[in-house]
Amino acid sequence: MTKVSVREARSNLRELIAKAGSGEEVVLTRRGKEVARIVPPRRRPKPFPDLSQFREAMIKRGAKVTGNTVAEMRKEERY
Repeated sequence: MTKVSVREARSNLRELIAKAGSGEEVVLTRRGKEVARIVPPRRRPKPFPDLSQFREAMIKRGAKVTGNTVAEMRKEERY
């Protein structure tokens, strides 16, 4: 945890935000008393999942499923 005066925070805001982004908590003080905190985000964004397994599961009879294939499957189910 880093303690910084409000005056210092004004001139170094980018650096303080970078610290908070990397997981460190920053406390802003005025006359030695805590007045605010810059904290890291509660949740880290998750990386986009690998969709290769999903795409493989969408294969029908050895051919990849396309919009036309889905439309044909719907027609077969209806009639």
